[in-house]
Amino acid sequence: MSTVLFDDTTIPRLFFHTTTNPFKPLNRYPSMIPIAAEAQLKNLLAEDLGFCDITSHLLGEEKGSSHIIAKEDCILSGLAHVKYLFELRGLHVTLFFKDGAKAKKGDTILEVSGLYRNMFEVERTALNLLTRMSGIATETNKLTKKVKKVNPSCRVAATRKTVLRLFDKEAVITGGGDPHRFRLDDMVLLKDNHIKILGIEEALKRAKEVSFSKKVEIEVSEKEDAVKAVEYGADIVMLDNMTPEEVKNTVKTVKKINKNTIIEASGGITEETIQAYAEAGVDIISLGYITHSVKAVNMSLEVSL
Repeated sequence: MSTVLFDDTTIPRLFFHTTTNPFKPLNRYPSMIPIAAEAQLKNLLAEDLGFCDITSHLLGEEKGSSHIIAKEDCILSGLAHVKYLFELRGLHVTLFFKDGAKAKKGDTILEVSGLYRNMFEVERTALNLLTRMSGIATETNKLTKKVKKVNPSCRVAATRKTVLRLFDKEAVITGGGDPHRFRLDDMVLLKDNHIKILGIEEALKRAKEVSFSKKVEIEVSEKEDAVKAVEYGADIVMLDNMTPEEVKNTVKTVKKINKNTIIEASGGITEETIQAYAEAGVDIISLGYITHSVKAVNMSLEVSL
């Protein structure tokens, strides 16, 4: 177990309402969490709790402490949210790690003390969130390291294929990745169905009129369409379901036309193929599975007697 305690002043949090980089963990007001997260956390707990935990209610006024233990190595994410959940039920929490830290199998992540009945009311909601977020952060961190070895300027990004969007995206950030869009109003992203209806030229013409403040990305699956997209003013070109070799050739051609065009590779990319796409010279590699199919980290809450 780590011997260093991290209190509220050392836990980095995300503040999406700040005027600084919203994707950089901040600790200016570490005891706070985003208002959107606060509301969702309360809903998650209320959904599981119902009127009360009729089993744990049998414990009456019994008090004590328990610990959350890591059952495998991982990158931790979601600790402040878990702390907040337990505190909603009047419990005291001591964190032994901070978000982004590597925990090893057998490490004690945190201690909770207070009424046992309140502890167990929160247990499953807290573990579900912590193990999921840590699983996402761990997988993202692993992929990011692979990519950086062959292309230091390339980023690993998430998609909107999420379950708990705010928390899933935060976990990606904790793992060293990019969240991509949080919502549909973050930027214009022209997908295949938009293009089927409008065509590349007309779709981009309309997209560029939305707002000077919004980037415009377009999804293509052929080099010729990528060239058209750049010529018609796309800020970002997503190469969808192309092989690494096709991506490499397309990147070379597009960068000759406009070296500032951001190129994203997406679609069917796995841990086994991600380095080949990074070597092809893309700026972004987005993967849906890091949020929609990730394996949760194994952890448990154990009572101390």
